[in-house]
Amino acid sequence: QVQLVESGGGLVQAGGSLTLSCAASGRTLSSSAMGWSRQAPGKEREIVAAISGSGGITYYTDSVKGRFTISRDNAKNMVFLQMKSLRPEDTAEYYCAARSRGSVLLSRETDDYIYWGRGTQVTVSS
Repeated sequence: QVQLVESGGGLVQAGGSLTLSCAASGRTLSSSAMGWSRQAPGKEREIVAAISGSGGITYYTDSVKGRFTISRDNAKNMVFLQMKSLRPEDTAEYYCAARSRGSVLLSRETDDYIYWGRGTQVTVSS
C-alpha cells in the first residue's frame, strides 16, 4: 500500500510563493507518474501539474503555467510543487496523487491516479 503525505500549505498574500512537498512510503514511486491536484469549494478536483516517472516530462494546466513547477526526487521518494505569483483563485486544498506501478506516463485526468494524500490547504489572500 502506498501512503502519500503532503506538507507546505498555508496562508500567503497574493504574489507570494509556497512550495508543497509530498512524501511517499510503501514502495518506490519511480515507476509511477505523479500529480498535484487541487479542489476549491464548490468546484471539481483538477490536476494542476503532473510529472512522468523519470521526471523528464511535465504537464501544467493553463491557469498555472509559468507560475508553478513540479519536480520529483526519486531517490527520496518525494514530489514537489513550487508555486510562485500566487493568486486568490489558487486557494484550494492541494492533493498529491500517484498512478499505479508501471504507469510512468503522466495524465491530466484525476481518474488515472489511484493513490491520494489527505491534502494540504493553500489560502491566498488578496
